[in-house]
Amino acid sequence: MKHFEDIILEGCWEEAEKYLSCFTGVDDNKYSIKIYFEIRKQKFLEALDRNDWGLALDILLKDLKVFAASNEELYREMALLLTLDDFRDHSSLSSYGDTMSARKCLVIELKAIIEANPQFHGRLTFPQLGKSRLRRLVNQSLNWQHIHCANPQPEPQIKTLFTDHKCPEPDQSSEEFQMPRKTISISTPPFPCSSTISDHTASDQVVRDETLTRYGSPFEDVNDSGSVITITSTEAFNEKVSPGPPSQCPSDNFPKDVERVLNLGSSPTSMDFHPIQQILLLVGNSVGDVELWDVGAVKKLFWRKFTVWKTEAVSASFLEDINKNPHISVNRVLWSSDGSLFGAAYSRNIVQLYSYHGGSNSIRKQLEIEAHAGSVNDLAFSKPYNQLLVITCGDDKLIQVWDAITGARRYTFEGHQAAVYSLCPREKEKIHFLFSTSNNGEIKAWLFDNMGPRVQYDAPGHSCMRMVYSADGKRLFSCGTNKDGDSYIVEWNETEGYITRVYSGLSKCFSGILQFDISSNGLLAAGDDHLIKVWNADNDQILTVIDAGGDLTGSPCIRFNKKGSMLAISADRNKIKILVNEYGQNLLQTSVSESTQKAKVNESPHEKITDIPVVVEPGVHVEPNSILGAQNISKVVEVSKCKSLRLPSEVKTDRIWRLMYTSSGNAIMALAADGVHLVWKWSKNDINLGGQATTKCVPEKQPRSGLLMVNSSPPSSNSDMVSPCLALSKNDSYAISASGGMVSLFNVIAFKKMKSFMPPAPAATCIAFYPPDNNIIGVGLEDSTIIIYNVRLDEVISKLEGHLKGISGLAFSNSLNVLISSGVDAQIVVWDCNNWEKQRSTVLQISPDWSPTELSETIVHFHQDQKRFLAVHETQLSIYDTCTLHCVKQWTMRNFCTRICHATFSCNNQFVYAVMRDGIVLILDAFDLCPRFEIDPSTYIPSDIRSNGLPLVIAAHPRKSNQFALGMSGGGVLVVEPEKSEDEWVDDNQTEITAKL
Repeated sequence: MKHFEDIILEGCWEEAEKYLSCFTGVDDNKYSIKIYFEIRKQKFLEALDRNDWGLALDILLKDLKVFAASNEELYREMALLLTLDDFRDHSSLSSYGDTMSARKCLVIELKAIIEANPQFHGRLTFPQLGKSRLRRLVNQSLNWQHIHCANPQPEPQIKTLFTDHKCPEPDQSSEEFQMPRKTISISTPPFPCSSTISDHTASDQVVRDETLTRYGSPFEDVNDSGSVITITSTEAFNEKVSPGPPSQCPSDNFPKDVERVLNLGSSPTSMDFHPIQQILLLVGNSVGDVELWDVGAVKKLFWRKFTVWKTEAVSASFLEDINKNPHISVNRVLWSSDGSLFGAAYSRNIVQLYSYHGGSNSIRKQLEIEAHAGSVNDLAFSKPYNQLLVITCGDDKLIQVWDAITGARRYTFEGHQAAVYSLCPREKEKIHFLFSTSNNGEIKAWLFDNMGPRVQYDAPGHSCMRMVYSADGKRLFSCGTNKDGDSYIVEWNETEGYITRVYSGLSKCFSGILQFDISSNGLLAAGDDHLIKVWNADNDQILTVIDAGGDLTGSPCIRFNKKGSMLAISADRNKIKILVNEYGQNLLQTSVSESTQKAKVNESPHEKITDIPVVVEPGVHVEPNSILGAQNISKVVEVSKCKSLRLPSEVKTDRIWRLMYTSSGNAIMALAADGVHLVWKWSKNDINLGGQATTKCVPEKQPRSGLLMVNSSPPSSNSDMVSPCLALSKNDSYAISASGGMVSLFNVIAFKKMKSFMPPAPAATCIAFYPPDNNIIGVGLEDSTIIIYNVRLDEVISKLEGHLKGISGLAFSNSLNVLISSGVDAQIVVWDCNNWEKQRSTVLQISPDWSPTELSETIVHFHQDQKRFLAVHETQLSIYDTCTLHCVKQWTMRNFCTRICHATFSCNNQFVYAVMRDGIVLILDAFDLCPRFEIDPSTYIPSDIRSNGLPLVIAAHPRKSNQFALGMSGGGVLVVEPEKSEDEWVDDNQTEITAKL
């Protein structure tokens, strides 16, 4: 259908009929007759429009003559068109526009006729084929070839599909290492890199291999039914595993010299070095403390005992449980990849995130999440779709994915049959996925969606283990211990999903789960039997054993820094030993030297961040500060001066509900509560050479004749007026608006109402023009539906249903060809403009204590890239990715005593202008939604009208990034810009800018 539409839009009429003839003839039925007639009629009218009378006559006599028998009168009327100078003079063709608009209308009409035509039933969509069909055919062929081998081998090797398979003769086969069989559960593996033949020789046996792919989206469907299947297969290549080459990483490069010893108050349970400042070590211990150490100076920079930050944010059952048994320990501490955040996962329900900005006194509380019912066993950070996420797993068998900035839950992964023990996120070829392991030895792989596990298989010995990638991200290792005390360290073939190497030399472990880590230079280390055992990753034999001076715990915690130059090891009596190589020793000495020099410059001691908890009830401690889930308003730079202009008006109106600039930037249109439209236009003159909207000169009120454009009033039964709505066409010539009554089309140039349509109820609440065709609009209604309406044809194209409450915002993306809609209940929906079907939806994460008011609504504005959009709610500003509906950035008004009234992007999309209910205007950085400037109403509202109310709506100039207009509750409109209009609001040197303003 899309191909046919493109042919029509290009005006290739002969090609269109030829393509159409493959499906139906001109006289098959009434629908087919109508299709051919409309195509030839358009061809005829276009020839007339080009004044090509000869071609038009030829089309009439040859192409259209066939329809004369069925409607002779219509044929005569078409012949009369040849006598007119302009066929638009004919009454039935007066609304005919330009050629492209007519073709678009023809496409819509033909699509409706084709869908109703029985000849096309079942031919408009491709048949549904199982994604694995091709793979099944290949495997059936390979099985068939294999059973015809002269000497079929039980473990055949298929290395190419370009030649027929044939097993080698017995004397040609080499002795190969046989890997143990594995049970793999696959929901969506890809087309394989290599094919395998099952050891069953039945010709109908379909082979499925275990694969983690690198093709496109990992783990595509192999099972036609879509269900998870369990199969038994041998490894794909029967790869021979031989002893590795001589060590490329000699043991003398391993950090084995004890250089520092840290004394903790309790035994450490988890450690992590800062990814950039490599002498900083984050530690969690057995009594719930989180500590940050400067390893070089052997100094504790930060210490925080576990407390509940906000009792109202956690469940009553957790509070009751923690009161009865206050003991809690840290299961995992971890830095984010850039070191700006770190998190602590506790043994009881809670995960806490802190932000770190460098220095001992710049650690702030970021988020507290009650992530699981019971112990939170692990946490990890990932950044799919450019959105930072924190991932948690727990004893409740769940994996939860949260927005690391707002704390909103994004995904829940279900499928493990036991407590989930560890997480390992990974990005490969721009595809983000996640490995998880459980206490019963299950390994599963997930994409960041709600489609369930893509791959699952068993850990060696059904051990409880942790997975880790090498520093270059190309090799995958795991280490763990099962319930019998058997420990395993193995390397995996990530692509095919089988074990390639098993490292030897481990003892029975009866003191917990074996801990291990891998250094950047390819050395594996594990804490086993009060020792540190080291392997070269390319050799399964132990490279060296280190006792670190003795006193190590039975299964010590270990952690390398990023460069592999330092190794932290837990020891008896609540100690951590820091082992170094030569590079690590130099790093510590350098850090101590720098600390000494700083101390001479500033002898004041570091300020410790140890907030004194407030005891609310026995056993429960609550931090005084709230969750820092959004940017803090303290970063605002106040603007003391700006310039404003009140636009003149002889018409007294009620409050301004809607406000917008024309696309050319030389005029402003406002819609008042009483349905009156106000227009101001700036002219070019000596002061305003460009003719753009400015505060330098006063514009002219339009029109000069005093004509007014006024919307129809709502029915008397509708006492509570719905929100008025207004939209301008791209050429600024037409406006469509409504004020609770019928929707009106106005000619802005002539100040004339052209027509009214769509009488309430329900009433229109928002309107937007469809960018490819100004004759089509989207109209949101108060009954939660959206009407796609062709104004020229006076017909409804589609009715969209998917919201739960009234529509408050609409925005079209021209590049993505989608419609974004928002409701008063903070629901956001994405619609496909090709078929007007719902693609996806989400709901803004709003505090449960929020209650809507008369002015409550959610509106949406597209970013200049047409791929992101701004969602404005009275409690928050959020930027979303349209394709995924993931929240990229968010700012809430938590630190304000008032709510957000309205907001919009600046024309260059560098800023977001937001007006608050108390009249304060905020200028936020659109990149991170961090407030930069705060403008008090006293600086822009003239003293003579300050009693006339505060702004309700804000509009940004389409060409000047530093100018905006405000619609006031008293009925006026103000234009605001810096004191010198050529200045910008924000600059790298904020001191200079403040001086300018």
